[in-house]
Amino acid sequence: MQRFESKTVVVTGGGGGIGGATCRRFAREGAKVAVYDMNLEAAEKVASGIREEGGQAQAFCCDITDRASVDKAVEATQQSLGSVDVLVNNAGWDVFKPFTRTESAQWDKLIAINLTGALHMHHAVLPGMAARKAGRIVNIASDAARVGSSGEAVYAACKGGLVAFSKTIAREHARHGITVNVVCPGPTDTALFADYKEGAGNPEKLMEAFTRSIPLGRIGQPDDLPGAILYFASDDASFVTGQVLSVSGGLTMNG
Repeated sequence: MQRFESKTVVVTGGGGGIGGATCRRFAREGAKVAVYDMNLEAAEKVASGIREEGGQAQAFCCDITDRASVDKAVEATQQSLGSVDVLVNNAGWDVFKPFTRTESAQWDKLIAINLTGALHMHHAVLPGMAARKAGRIVNIASDAARVGSSGEAVYAACKGGLVAFSKTIAREHARHGITVNVVCPGPTDTALFADYKEGAGNPEKLMEAFTRSIPLGRIGQPDDLPGAILYFASDDASFVTGQVLSVSGGLTMNG
């Protein structure tokens, strides 16, 4: 029996690099995957690829910053795929500038996507999980939340808030059999990282610097993340909650 057979899994930002890789891995292990993304075309591309491989997946247009959009997507998911067993909050966005060069409108967008959006998703699915006394939530934060990252002050603040929020929700809902854990990617070769390199002004030099600083000697790839995410979502982690795991090639090693 596959680990996620008959389980319904929601992945936000499922049309992107890490999100898409995560959706595909869940599907290969038997899950019914709800691919959430603002870009419905990108979500459908991931979902159709899964179906072509014999898996179960459906794309949903979802703007996590809009609670009505979240509620609509969750309701549609429950009607077509069943109650949400696993939630992976993966959607994110960043702007790469020193803090004093950012503007309040950018702060609002960063907070809405990276923090408030995750709150909307939790608020939408937690009551059902609590009623069933079962559920797994995996929040994708960032090593920027753990050690800081130049040019990402507000993003790091949001992800740090997500870590603290996750630990609190883990405490509040442990009695309901719900676990909440966090995966923190390091530098990973995604569209977001490409924007980060361009913002640095010298992408090649930045890439060389990151590669030298990572003990395993390379930038992360989207497929490096699903293993950790699926571990936290699985029964193997049934006695693990409120924890934070860095997937960074050893770039950060503090506890």
